[in-house]
Amino acid sequence: MTRHTFEGFIAGMGTAEGTRLVVGHWPTSPLGSFTDVMVERPDGQRLLLAPGMEVAEFVTATYSFDDVVLTPVTCDIAGAPTIGPAQTWTVEAGPLRLAFTTGSRTGLGWLLRAIPRPIATAPAFCRFTDLPARVVGLRTAGTAGHGRREYYGAHDVHDLTSLVASWTGTDLGDLRPVTPPVRFGFGSTPARPSVTSVVTTVDTPDIPDTPGAPRTPAA
Repeated sequence: MTRHTFEGFIAGMGTAEGTRLVVGHWPTSPLGSFTDVMVERPDGQRLLLAPGMEVAEFVTATYSFDDVVLTPVTCDIAGAPTIGPAQTWTVEAGPLRLAFTTGSRTGLGWLLRAIPRPIATAPAFCRFTDLPARVVGLRTAGTAGHGRREYYGAHDVHDLTSLVASWTGTDLGDLRPVTPPVRFGFGSTPARPSVTSVVTTVDTPDIPDTPGAPRTPAA
């Protein structure tokens, strides 16, 4: 197995219109710095908005989508490089325009901050916490696509307090919980709209991957 480590943030949110969004912002990764967006529309269609073929191939070999849009993806964060209250994140990706604001650290965030980061983000600790995480509908370790194993090492969580989002120019409405859960991989994002500081570890078999979804360039 080859180990790949992605350090960054995952923001999950629902909308009044029914679209659920998961933004991955990865300043440090084997693929360089990038942002991608996983989208589940109200009818259940699952889309990946990816900034290039290399990101799309890696992500679709790990998660499941009905279609992929290759398009520039930008993420601007007003504030410090770490999560804090009252930060505004602005994301543009193909048909999606998105701006959300962070709030206070959650109770889970305070608990995670009490655990030394090297422990909280270690795959062995993620395996240990996976069973209790399932009680609240989350997963921290599991089997991903094409024989891969994935570990989510969270070390901070902040609420989201506001959202402005549109899809092909149509307003998606106010911020809502991520319900029903999104269906991209073995686990969903928390139902409570939030942004998580995370180290994601992906172990891949030492054999060539098979791409997992079609790829549609943005118009």
